[in-house]
Amino acid sequence: MTLSLTSALKPSPALSVSYLERRRLFFILMTLPAVIYVLVIGVWPLAQGIWFSLYEYNLLKPARTHFVGLGNYIDLLSDPVTRGAFVNTVIFTVGAVTVELLLGFAIALALWRDDRFNRICLALILIPVTITPLVVGLIFRALLADYGLIGYYLAEFGLSDPRGLFANPSSALATLIFVDIWEWTPLVALILLAGLKALPGDILEASEVDGATALQRLRIIVIPLMLPSILLALTLRTIDAFRIFDSVYVTTGGGPGNATNTLMLHAVKQGLEFFNIGRASAISNLTLICIAVIAAGFILLIRKADRKANGR
Repeated sequence: MTLSLTSALKPSPALSVSYLERRRLFFILMTLPAVIYVLVIGVWPLAQGIWFSLYEYNLLKPARTHFVGLGNYIDLLSDPVTRGAFVNTVIFTVGAVTVELLLGFAIALALWRDDRFNRICLALILIPVTITPLVVGLIFRALLADYGLIGYYLAEFGLSDPRGLFANPSSALATLIFVDIWEWTPLVALILLAGLKALPGDILEASEVDGATALQRLRIIVIPLMLPSILLALTLRTIDAFRIFDSVYVTTGGGPGNATNTLMLHAVKQGLEFFNIGRASAISNLTLICIAVIAAGFILLIRKADRKANGR
């Protein structure tokens, strides 16, 4: 009797197959809007940009559009303005990310202990991250210009150009790096603080009992175990800094001259000011290739550091 009742309650193979098919169809339908969104917003513009970069295409001269293959890319390699924009982008990225990592790690160590005061400090220092880079650029342009609250006194004491820090070719890029550091150091500190709080407490306590100093614990235990978090912060900030555009656009516009011209700003100028869509697409694609190489390198380092931290 029990066996027959169990047999009756057991779903038939046909019913199980039908349920699996309906379940699979349900998940496909649920993910379909996201797939369409990625294709329309991401893949299609990328494919169109690659296509445009193979043509000499200027919106002011549409009749002269013709296929040039890799000609736009070859011209960029010999263009001094593009090379200067690449150098500025690298200097900006290396300078900003290096300082952000060091300051962020120091802040994370200072806020490592979980108490009310540190939680309040963490909430306060995260305020710059909540402001969009465009607004941050406008704020610092107003503060550091010749008429700004800070820029006026810096000029009065002879610490900056009378026209402001952004108007001097020797200080404009360094000032932009400072602005980026002010805004994004808290994010790096938050990532590193999460890595610190995930460290095994028993290892740290054992090292303290063994008589290891704070510096020894930091060098031998903390930093090696935090390598995945450090590399994650480096990856996110390097990619974001390499494609810097908005804060540069509203503060200096790439000037004075080309002192603060970056790759993304150079691409926007070529496309929206000179209407040279082919060259603008080539610059954007070169920037994308650089970012992809950076991301791939950091991902490999993160995986290697994670395996080493887990003893694999």
